[in-house]
Amino acid sequence: MRAATTHLKSTCPRFAAHIQRVGPCRLSTERDRDPYEALVRAIAFQQLHGNAARAILARFVALYPDVPFPTPAQVLSTDDATMRACGFSANKTLAIRDIATKAAEGVVPTRRAAMRLSDAALIERLTSIRGVGRWTVEMLLISTLGRKDILPVDDFGVREGYRLLYELDAQPKPRDLAAIGEAWAPWRSVATWYLWRAADQGKAIKQPE
Repeated sequence: MRAATTHLKSTCPRFAAHIQRVGPCRLSTERDRDPYEALVRAIAFQQLHGNAARAILARFVALYPDVPFPTPAQVLSTDDATMRACGFSANKTLAIRDIATKAAEGVVPTRRAAMRLSDAALIERLTSIRGVGRWTVEMLLISTLGRKDILPVDDFGVREGYRLLYELDAQPKPRDLAAIGEAWAPWRSVATWYLWRAADQGKAIKQPE
């Protein structure tokens, strides 16, 4: 990360000061998780509070006590009513089934296969799955595969972090942020992490005493 922070500091004095305040980047990678599991977990967390999503996932995983996480074949052999009883909505149940189907067909690659694919190729393949958008794949690229040059310009926290860091009245539009972020390549994932920290700091300031 030293090379990343050195480069990012060189792009702007304000960004350099922010990095100095926050300290070393602690961006972590889920090295034991494959894209299939990461996508199922991402669907579970969509539009839900973290604790609620974790409870639903726990009930789901408990259906399959012999494995750490249900395989695509196991998901496809589970009826909708059982999945709904875990707390998944009808749409999420359909999305998880589609992820399992695409994993069985090879559209969702194994972790090893994914490591050989480009960011653009993975985004194109995985966004063909029901319920999986570009942002979801970008989170997978950063958190699961450890890609270091991803800037999720549609992410609220990233745009809010930039707004707060540069004391703007409004968040930058995704297209504008993409252009700005070109200066951060090839370390845009690290820049993303620091922008998230800026957004977190803004939330902390707003908390009542």
